[in-house]
Amino acid sequence: MKKLFTRWIICFSIIFSVGIINYSYSQVNQNLSDTSSIPELKAKAEKGNAGAQNLLGFYYLYGDRVNQDYKEAVKWYRMAAEQGDASAQNNLGVCYYGGNGVIQDHKEAVKWYRMAAEQGYAGAQYSLGVCYANGDGVIQDHKEAVRWYRMAAEQGDASAQNNLGFCYTRGNGVIQDYKEAVRWYRLAAEQGDAKAQHNLGFCYANGDGVIQDYKEAVRWYRMAAEQGYAGAQNNLGVCYANGEGVIQDYKEAVRWYRMAAEQGDAKAQHNLGVCYALGQGVIENYEEAYVWVLLAGANGENVKDTKEFLYTKLTKEQIARAQQKAKEIFEKQNSSIKTQ
Repeated sequence: MKKLFTRWIICFSIIFSVGIINYSYSQVNQNLSDTSSIPELKAKAEKGNAGAQNLLGFYYLYGDRVNQDYKEAVKWYRMAAEQGDASAQNNLGVCYYGGNGVIQDHKEAVKWYRMAAEQGYAGAQYSLGVCYANGDGVIQDHKEAVRWYRMAAEQGDASAQNNLGFCYTRGNGVIQDYKEAVRWYRLAAEQGDAKAQHNLGFCYANGDGVIQDYKEAVRWYRMAAEQGYAGAQNNLGVCYANGEGVIQDYKEAVRWYRMAAEQGDAKAQHNLGVCYALGQGVIENYEEAYVWVLLAGANGENVKDTKEFLYTKLTKEQIARAQQKAKEIFEKQNSSIKTQ
């Protein structure tokens, strides 16, 4: 039976960064020091200082130095944005994209992203690229996504570099070119971008655009994994389970699978469940295996064969306990995601 399970310990994944960028606090600081008191900052903002307005928007958005108030954040961002401040235009776009302080409106988000992007603001160029890639607020257009990603990537935006690399990996909006993908992943990875580090590791593991090199794959996976990136934690676990680029070590594999699984990564949950089923790196425990396999299935992983095998090994009472535990973990993980 153990030979049957080995094929499930290869759940790799490549990640496309589809999220919108963080609010541009660092850009705000270039225009106005944040050492001003809130009353001083408000006085400047009320006199029309766009930098102060933008910074106040940031404070209200995150509840930093003031009580959190999304609507107030939008008010100040809008004042600065209407003066042509690119950072504020981008931030107002983020609010519309996420529905923070306003009714969610992707078309309105695109409008503000475009204003900032056309001023050369890299963060907005990246966000506009994401909108075109996903068809959010615009008709989906991968070529247009690539165009905006490239503008931001050439300014050094790591998220855009990673996404441009992904476009070359998949052939979305460009001719598929693994070497070009690796070039962009590396630029972002060397800036510390965890998604790009993971994707570069994936390229080394599979020999996509580079000579296959498991040790190099492990090196990049580890960088991303140590930043808490779940996909990389799972893949690093796979390397330890299979002895690829490292000495085979099931306990270390389980350690990394667990980190990712506890973040809700479906592939890692499946892999951790298989480890419990096989007794690899942990004491064999079919009930615990069933818990993690149920979670993986709830998160979209195909676990049909594993689930069916484990079902035959458990009593009705064990199945009921496992289902209850999986439900509690699932609810806790999803509650945590919503509050982040």
